[in-house]
Formats: sequence, structure tokens, C-alpha cells
Amino acid sequence: MYINPNQADWPKLPVVETSRYFPRLSGPMDNLIKDTATLELFCWLEPGADLPGWDILKGSPFGATLAAPEGGEPTPGDQLLSVQNYFAEYHLEYFRQRRYNHFPSRLHALLQFATRTDAMTFRTKHPQRVFGKNLVCATTKGAYICSFHDASWLDYLRLPHSLSLTALDDVADYYWSGKTVEEVGLTFMNEPWQEPPVIEALYQGALEPVWGHQQSGWLPGFR
Repeated sequence: MYINPNQADWPKLPVVETSRYFPRLSGPMDNLIKDTATLELFCWLEPGADLPGWDILKGSPFGATLAAPEGGEPTPGDQLLSVQNYFAEYHLEYFRQRRYNHFPSRLHALLQFATRTDAMTFRTKHPQRVFGKNLVCATTKGAYICSFHDASWLDYLRLPHSLSLTALDDVADYYWSGKTVEEVGLTFMNEPWQEPPVIEALYQGALEPVWGHQQSGWLPGFR
């Protein structure tokens, strides 16, 4: 569906806070939802772009493709990042099929942010990926499947280090089970590696735009 920011507001729908399903606390979490209750989700889109209808191999609300991790056309400097991205996605999908095959696949689900806060945290961490894009809010429609995960695990997998297969399995298990990077405590080059959580939603179902909720991804002072 085309997002027209000038269209009249749609009727207000009852919205379920995603924090109800994904509390930011340590301990076991049920991060998979199969429901019809309305959720609000967020993504960064180019002005005038359609509501998400793609998979991660072609692009995503995070503003990058596997071939061009920072968005735009691939450059020679993207080659290493491309390998790292493909490797990270491959192992997460391989592990999902083995242990979490009832969860939506990252390769085919719609990638959204669980809350506006997560979308803005992502902009702070990766401003180049959302530069010039608008933050768009959408509500779920009808029955859906949705799981919540810390996207910071992808940042960790893309670091220039070598992880054993056991370590890769551990990271994949943490990701799919809904644990955050902050909970686990990681190191990189013998130093603590900490990142704030950016909770992404892997969504399968219909979405409708919420008019009047757009926010620019331009950096402060630039338009």
C-alpha cells in the first residue's frame, strides 16, 4: 500500500504496547506472538516508498541490502561487509531451521522496529543507514506471527573476528531466544563489547500505515 502522508487520518485502533510482550528485563521471555491484537511497529522508509513488502535479500527498513550494507549501490569497500552479512544471515537462518523453525525467517519476514525508541536508537548507532528516510508507523491487521530480537547481535556477528562454530551457535541461540547483548556480556579483542538493545520485529502478516506519525531521518540541522 502506498504511504501518502497527506491522506486523512485513519480511525484510531486499539494498540497493544510491544513492551507487554518483550519486557526489557533479564530472565526468560516469550518473544514469539501469534495473535490478532493490534501492535504498532516502526520502520525507516524512503519518502513516498510503499509499506514494506520485501525480504532482507532485497532490502529492508534498516536501509541496507546484503550487497550494500550501508545502503545505495555496492562499492569495492562493501565486499568484506557483504561476506560478513551473508555469513551472519546464513548462520542465523541455519540455526533457526534446526532449533526455532516455528519462528519467522529473517530471510522472508518483514523487518520492523518493535518501538519508536528502538528505531531512534538504531538511527543513533547507524545514522548513514537512515539518512534522508522517514520513520513510518504501521499497525498490524488481522492474524499475524511476530517475534522480537536484539538486532545488536547482527552488529556483533559483523565484527572482524573469527568465531568457532560453538560460539556461532551460542550467538544464534541468544538471538532467537530473545536475549539482548546487554544481558549476555560480550568481549571483542579482549575488551568488553556492549551495545544498547535495538529490538527488531520479524513480522508475517498484513500492515496498515498510521498517518501523521512520520519522522525525518535527516540529521539535525540538515534537510
